Amino acid sequence: MTITRRAYLAGLAAVAAGTLAFTTPAFADTFKMGLLVPGSVSEEGWNRIGYNALKGVEKELGAQVSYVELQQNPASFEKAFRDYASQGFNVILGHGFEFQDAALDVAADYPDTVFLISSSYIHEGNVIGLNTDTSQPFYLMGYVAARMGKKAGLVGGMEIPPIQQAFEGFKNGARSVDPDFPISEAYIGNFTDTTAAKEASLSMISQGADFLVPNASGATVGGYQAIAESGGDVKTFSIFSDFTEVAPNNILGLYVADYAQGVVRVVKSIQDGEVPSWNIEFGLKDADVIKFSFRDDVENGVPADIREEVEDVKAKIAAGEIKTRNR
Repeated sequence: MTITRRAYLAGLAAVAAGTLAFTTPAFADTFKMGLLVPGSVSEEGWNRIGYNALKGVEKELGAQVSYVELQQNPASFEKAFRDYASQGFNVILGHGFEFQDAALDVAADYPDTVFLISSSYIHEGNVIGLNTDTSQPFYLMGYVAARMGKKAGLVGGMEIPPIQQAFEGFKNGARSVDPDFPISEAYIGNFTDTTAAKEASLSMISQGADFLVPNASGATVGGYQAIAESGGDVKTFSIFSDFTEVAPNNILGLYVADYAQGVVRVVKSIQDGEVPSWNIEFGLKDADVIKFSFRDDVENGVPADIREEVEDVKAKIAAGEIKTRNR
């Protein structure tokens, strides 16, 4: 089950115009939110972002919260959704595109529960996508890579739309500077194998990549370990969380997704009886959610002239003047 292209485009137009329609669910007195994560929340990166969002809802909205850590198993996804929904949870966040199908299978049986899916463009009934357009900050990284490097490498977890879109943004950013800028791309096939991420990164570095970005959830740290072993020769950006302790001499800047702010905003509207009728997309225009910055404490950091160029590009992306994805 997927949203049609026409409905998706109409949804984006409604979001841009600020004309979301709303419906009112029937909620119990105690507002409850559950979270499903594909791994451990103790790891810096994607899973921790989901956990921080849950804790933000607990702190700011006074909700009763719970979470479950899962492996990549669709059957366990469906069971977890059903467990929370049957216990009267008002909102359940499946933190990743891979939870979308399971939510669609369960949602019809629990019409009073809102199922939120991270990194998704879905909107069917009470299943709503919350997409952070990572192609936008990755476009900025690609721009810097092409201005400062000779060849880039991208190491992903699984070849799923959110990671593909991020890498698409990187490639478009780099090729806006140099259409022939060489970029290698590889996927390790999971989000947990730190060694595989490290080995794929080392392979790209051995083939001449002097700018590399890993994007593999819990396995991401393996990529930064490989980058750190290069000394200061390979540059990168820290994504989703702060990995500067892993590769202090290599990270030029940080893309930090304060996803909690966006999730709290959406969940509050649901708590108030207003369920968005379209998928939600956060971008560089949402400065409280997507934060992109340069480091001043790293040797051979991004020069002032390139920083100025990037700030100009960033403003144009936020204004909708530059498209970071091929859609």
